Amino acid sequence: MTVRAKKHLGQHFLNDENIAKKIADTLTENGYDNVLEIGPGMGVLTKYLLEKKPKVTVMELDSESVVYLQDTFPVEHIKLDTSKEKFNIIEGDFLKKDFTEIFNKQQVAIIGNFPYNISSQIVFKAIENREYVPEFSGMFQKEVAERIAEKEGSKTYGILSVLTQAFFDAEYLFTVPPSVFNPPPKVDSGVIRLIRKENYTLPIDEKLFFRVVKTAFNQRRKMLRSSLKSFNLSDSLKEDPIFAMRPEQLSVQKFIELTQKIAQDNS
Repeated sequence: MTVRAKKHLGQHFLNDENIAKKIADTLTENGYDNVLEIGPGMGVLTKYLLEKKPKVTVMELDSESVVYLQDTFPVEHIKLDTSKEKFNIIEGDFLKKDFTEIFNKQQVAIIGNFPYNISSQIVFKAIENREYVPEFSGMFQKEVAERIAEKEGSKTYGILSVLTQAFFDAEYLFTVPPSVFNPPPKVDSGVIRLIRKENYTLPIDEKLFFRVVKTAFNQRRKMLRSSLKSFNLSDSLKEDPIFAMRPEQLSVQKFIELTQKIAQDNS
């Protein structure tokens, strides 16, 4: 049995064993047991995860893929013992699932060959649940992977860069050509790894921080004193040198300081 790739689900099945193993090997040897693979498709990455980690859960929206995975990785053949399953399949949409319920608030690494059309949303959901996600790695459209890991000073640097790097250390690992997929996408892919920072809370109102970052980059060509007008900045605050900068010039730390200044100005 083979699974037909479905365009509306953004499916491009990886068929290179070496690359699948390289992606599995991006997971560190830290002491947590749970791994969640999103969008396993035909399981080329799954089998290497099963060799590497004590407990693997896959979440798949495509019912045809679910049947294939059930046939290929029968649960009864891969139990650690009679009380704990090594492999679990969840049929459903990761973006609509309650993350805390799935793993009962345990730590879980996220990995996958992510559908391009929802990859940024997957990252944002991991950020929302960062308390339970010590690391996150996988394959994206190359442009998105680069944006996540990019540092300030680049035109690629943006909302996704700042909000991810506020809580995770991001590393671009390697590029993957279209030829190793079926069907091949029209662009290169990139694999990244995110490791949660030791201190993954911010010394500011996080909702305000998110709003400041998103508002600033929505008009990224403007200086901050113009793009952040909606925050009703006082005339004295607008004279601060930081407001003469454009958003791509600010590091994550500078965005934190900017949010602190705005909070104090509005208090």
